[in-house]
Amino acid sequence: MSAASEEQRYRWPIPPEGGWTSDDLDRIPGLPPHTELIDGSLVFMSPQRKFHTRTMWLLEKALLAYLPHDLDVDREMGIRLDARNRPEPDLLVYRAEADLGGDQTWYAPEDVVLVVEVVSPDSIDRDREVKPRKYAAAGVPHFWRVEANGDGLPVIYVYELDPALKAYTPTGIHHNKIKVDSPFPVEADLTEIYSRGR
Repeated sequence: MSAASEEQRYRWPIPPEGGWTSDDLDRIPGLPPHTELIDGSLVFMSPQRKFHTRTMWLLEKALLAYLPHDLDVDREMGIRLDARNRPEPDLLVYRAEADLGGDQTWYAPEDVVLVVEVVSPDSIDRDREVKPRKYAAAGVPHFWRVEANGDGLPVIYVYELDPALKAYTPTGIHHNKIKVDSPFPVEADLTEIYSRGR
C-alpha cells in the first residue's frame, strides 16, 4: 500500500485549539470503540488481553450478584468528569436512577459509586495515577485497581475517597478472594478468572 493511500485510509481527527471536549466524543465520526478523553486529548484503546476480559467478566458477575436494587453496573461507559475529561472505566457501579436509556453514552460523577480499572500494559500510568486522581477530584467514592500477579491472577487494590482531601485512601489489597463491605457487601473467588463455569 502506498503512503498516499495509507494516509487516506487513516484520517485521524485534528484537535481544535484548546483540545477536544466531552461533548465532542459523541460527535466525532469514525472514532475507534472505547475512545477516552483525558485533558482534552483523545486516547485510543489497544486490543485487550484475555486477562483483562476475564477479570471484567468475573468482577461484573460478582457485583451483579450482590448489587442493591437502587444500583446498577455497566461495562465501558464514560464518566463526564468535566468538559475536558471523559474517561471510560472498565466497570462502574452507578445509581440506577441515572440510567437514561439505550442512547446514553456517559454518567455524571455524582451518580457513580464505584469505578473499576483493569490495568493493561498500555494503560499503566493512566490507571495507576491519572484516572484515580481525576475520579477522586470529581468525588467518585470508591475505586478498585486490578492488576495481574505473577501467576496471572487478579490482585485488587481497593480505595475509598477521603472527601476532605479529594484523594483516595487504600483500604485493602485482595489476593485470591475479595470480600468487602463498602460500597456494599461483595465477595468473589479471584482464582475463578479462567473458570468455564459461568
